[in-house]
Amino acid sequence: MSPRWAGWLRLAVRLGLSPRAFWELSVAEWRALAGGAGDAPPGRDELARLMTAHPDEP
Repeated sequence: MSPRWAGWLRLAVRLGLSPRAFWELSVAEWRALAGGAGDAPPGRDELARLMTAHPDEP
C-alpha cells in the first residue's frame, strides 16, 4: 500500500470507518467525507497497480 493510501485509510479509521467500509466507498463519497484531505488522487499507473494487486472477486 502506498503511503498516500495508508494515510487515507488512517483518516478513515479516525472518522469511524472500518477498513472494509473505506474500500467500499466511491471516490465521490470519500472526497465528501475527507473534505479535500490528502494529496491528489492516485494516478492511472498507481490505480492499475492496485487493481492488479487486488482484483475484484467474481
